[in-house]
Amino acid sequence: METLLSPQLLFSALVLGSLYALIALGLNMVYGTMRLLNIAHGDVIMIASYAAFWVFTLVGVSPLLAAPIIVGLTAGIGLLLYRLLFAQQLAGGNTLARVEANSLLLFFGLSVIIQNVAALTFSATPRAYQHLDTVYQVAGIAMTGNRIVGLLVSVAVVAAVVIALNRTALGLSVKALIQNREAARIVGIDVGKVQLLSFAIGFGVAGVAGLLISMAEQISPFMGFPFTIAAFVVIILGGPGNITGGIIAGLLLGFVEVYAVALTSASFRSMILYGLFVLVLIARPQGLLGRSRRA
Repeated sequence: METLLSPQLLFSALVLGSLYALIALGLNMVYGTMRLLNIAHGDVIMIASYAAFWVFTLVGVSPLLAAPIIVGLTAGIGLLLYRLLFAQQLAGGNTLARVEANSLLLFFGLSVIIQNVAALTFSATPRAYQHLDTVYQVAGIAMTGNRIVGLLVSVAVVAAVVIALNRTALGLSVKALIQNREAARIVGIDVGKVQLLSFAIGFGVAGVAGLLISMAEQISPFMGFPFTIAAFVVIILGGPGNITGGIIAGLLLGFVEVYAVALTSASFRSMILYGLFVLVLIARPQGLLGRSRRA
């Protein structure tokens, strides 16, 4: 019981949960609007982490100050991929099931290419740098500056995206596309423009996550896969296309991971997480907050 009530564990769970919510938000923007299975999402995070690493080590600029450049880089990659690979498929009359299947193969190939190019360019040796690593003691909780910043930035970005989705015309168009693609097209929404925006936001959010991760953890060319898996687990838990559900599920997953490891051991982490995932799929295939559909 003393372990469960530890404020140190609570802080760690909030940091990890907010990061998972941020990562899943970026993936959900792409999957929710276009049903594209971006299994290279973690590799976009890896690219942003390396960009932050080189900006700091070569130029001496904080990744936080270079955030517009890093986020612009990943958003630009998203726009390029959309134009080259997916715009024609989405506009060509293919069914969403066909587009979804094609996207799985395309993103898998991209993931393999990105990882191996990064390994050849930077080597597979993990890298790290020290930035905002001062330890602060607040109410008996030991907190490093980079983790505090990670928590605050993750919450701020998630809140900003949610507000934009609910308060702006373009954001409401994104939500309409998530709910019903054909109905959105019928009422006059520029589906192509909304899809392009969703790609940019999704990849840009991944860039934010990557620079935050780089300040607190080691980075390597193959670091992205666990984050991709965690993001998909969060999306299934919260309900595919359910932005709010994904945020709540991200926080839940962070708490489950931190407290499960504290009560057992790190070797049980994957078993507990995927066990929870399987249980939710059996009990509520539509997700914890997803709505069941009647035929």
